[in-house]
Amino acid sequence: MEHNYQTASFLETTSVNSTTTHTSNFDIILDQNNTLQNYCDALMRKIFELPHTEYPAFINYQTNLVKEPTLWLNHFEELISNNEDQFTGKKSLCRYHKLFNQIEFRRKELQSTSVKETKSNTPKRLINADSEDRHFSFFEVKNHIEKLNSFNEKIIYLNEEIFEYKQADIISINKKLQKYDEQCLQLIEKLQTLRKMKADFEKEQSENIQPKNTNAKLQFNGNVNQLVDVFYQLNRELFVEGKSFLDGNTGDIALLIVNNFLDKEGNEISPDTVKTILTPSRTDKRPKPHKRIDIDKML
Repeated sequence: MEHNYQTASFLETTSVNSTTTHTSNFDIILDQNNTLQNYCDALMRKIFELPHTEYPAFINYQTNLVKEPTLWLNHFEELISNNEDQFTGKKSLCRYHKLFNQIEFRRKELQSTSVKETKSNTPKRLINADSEDRHFSFFEVKNHIEKLNSFNEKIIYLNEEIFEYKQADIISINKKLQKYDEQCLQLIEKLQTLRKMKADFEKEQSENIQPKNTNAKLQFNGNVNQLVDVFYQLNRELFVEGKSFLDGNTGDIALLIVNNFLDKEGNEISPDTVKTILTPSRTDKRPKPHKRIDIDKML
């Protein structure tokens, strides 16, 4: 039985079928059941199959297969971290550290390439700041965020950009634009607010769909203990053919009373109060004989 590794939340997978005309030693081959679990298992097996000297070429090959290589790298890093306990022994630990180093190298390489590609496309007036190795443009950030479907991915990306900006050696700032990190923070707050509003709205809709109790409660103009005592008599003291007139446990009767009656002031009746009055040993809570509504005389 093959080993099942811990998974990572890959949004893009790079597996191919063995019938593909040209396959590479770096391909992740899955002929059937292309599930996330199977993909992660195959990826982990490939890590242990390849010599660690081929990791740079393997990572480059895999990231060239996906639309969002940086995002794939983040999930690949997550996969390795989730399976850290599989890297035991000196050789395995060497693999572990080599992988992380190559992931970070490739990530920086991709960021650098991204800067070169977008530099000519983004007008100077829309660039918030420049550093030695990249520029920071909130205009680009918004365009990238719109392509991400996951709320969590959007928040992670924005936080990564804030950290990058704070750690960068800034050489020029566009004073006509708001600070880059401030704009990113405001977008995070906006996304979180919209998410909360959406959740509240969905909750409200769900509650409105729930059937409501349209039965109006009746107001009892005597004392609460007199009302409850009526039910106590029917349940505990009065019988017909050997059975109580009102069959039920204390909880059910209490629920019946609080759901259908209000006290003489028009207020809700406390379930705990009702249960106390219905308790056989609590004669002190039920009405005195001369105040009692004697049901036996009415039957």
